[in-house]
Amino acid sequence: MTERSNIDRILSRRASALADPTTDDEGFLVEDGFDGDQLDREERASLRRVQGLSTELEDISEVEYRQLRLERVVLASVWGEGTLEDAENSLRELAALAETAGSEVLAGVLQRRHRPDPGTYLGSGKAAELRDIVVAEGADTVICDTELAPSQRRALEDVVKVKVIDRTALILDIFAQHAKSKEGKAQVELAQMEYLLPRLRGWGESMSRQAGGQAAGGQGMGSRGPGETKIELDRRRINTRMAKLRRELAAMKTHRDTRRASRHDVPAVVIVGYTNAGKSTLLNRLTSAGVLVDNQLFATLDTTVRRTETPEGREYTLADTVGFVRALPTQLVEAFRSTIEEAADADLLLHVVDGSHPDPEGQISAVRAVLADVEAADVKEVIVVNKADAADPEVVDRILRHERHSIAVSARTGRGIEELRALVSAELPQPDHEVDVLVPYDRGDLISRIYEEAEILEEEHVPEGTRVRAKVMGDLAAELNPFVRA
Repeated sequence: MTERSNIDRILSRRASALADPTTDDEGFLVEDGFDGDQLDREERASLRRVQGLSTELEDISEVEYRQLRLERVVLASVWGEGTLEDAENSLRELAALAETAGSEVLAGVLQRRHRPDPGTYLGSGKAAELRDIVVAEGADTVICDTELAPSQRRALEDVVKVKVIDRTALILDIFAQHAKSKEGKAQVELAQMEYLLPRLRGWGESMSRQAGGQAAGGQGMGSRGPGETKIELDRRRINTRMAKLRRELAAMKTHRDTRRASRHDVPAVVIVGYTNAGKSTLLNRLTSAGVLVDNQLFATLDTTVRRTETPEGREYTLADTVGFVRALPTQLVEAFRSTIEEAADADLLLHVVDGSHPDPEGQISAVRAVLADVEAADVKEVIVVNKADAADPEVVDRILRHERHSIAVSARTGRGIEELRALVSAELPQPDHEVDVLVPYDRGDLISRIYEEAEILEEEHVPEGTRVRAKVMGDLAAELNPFVRA
């Protein structure tokens, strides 16, 4: 299956109304065309079927780097504000997420109402219609395009009679499949437990059994008392495990900070952007890093750092980070905070945007919202409009006009890459401390750093050592201070 056909299939935008327009979302007749200060009758009564969402995999080799357990799913979304196009784009993003998780998407439905029903998310009438669609399609799972309250999920499951999960659980599942490093796995496990903790559900008496006392088998002294119920025991175990994971992640962050400090004053460039915008492809194009590239969401979870250099020969580090997504679950932002904070410590952000996406400006806003959460909003940013070879030229021009520091490239074909290298070189912090030093020959480490990090203005070898006049960064200037010529 080609990348182009995938895009066409996911972004197909045909829709039709399937519900009776003469009833409201609870199944009652509406007497006339005005139903109070609410939505139009037709919109409120319709459960809009969104076509073209099927993600049936033709070849298991499309995702051969992980094991799949295929599920047949129907997507459901409540459209409360914005345009119909925004709502359908959101549902198509959910379809792409479901495909990445290994599901076969059979159908998608949109319900137009001011806000989700607090009981069954869609309302009892539309939930019953969704059950009919699930039966007709032979689905075994319903995925809702939001984070459901525990009571909403249970109530909807009781109606549709199949498993119901929400957007957050789906993203967590994808992260769990893709995490490879020890830190990535720990981050995902912590996020999953934070999500699970308020959703523990008791089933009958098994969750109310208490240990201790005669009910525990008469174990004698030291064992009597009310004890813990099964659900309390599970909560305690989860909290204990979460505390252990937080300690491990804190230790890993200390190790990463130490590594970062060892880079001295080498400028740091961090690639950020929406998931599947082409960040890893761009990293490979700029550094030959060999990072996994896949036309799937969240193919990269572990930060990759590579050294490269500007056309003038100045070294800098280039880091690839986890992709962002609209309404990225709070649990994941917190769990991956230590990784995302690479962006806050950067000298320059390359904010990669998918120019071929239906709503690239929405992607930019979503990414900037997450960057603000980790206090990286003030870092110098260059908008890199990727996939320019497949994007509408008018869309690309619109972004370039709106964003002050921006450039259009195609990481796949190499178009604009040399211009991007030159732009990175111009935007990186420049050495601004001029020094005139005489470095002894036994301090070759300092000479090596001068070659790597400084702008050399004059160099001369004399019997006492190497005399260098150069522009350097502040950290290196401090180390060279003992060798400044009088």
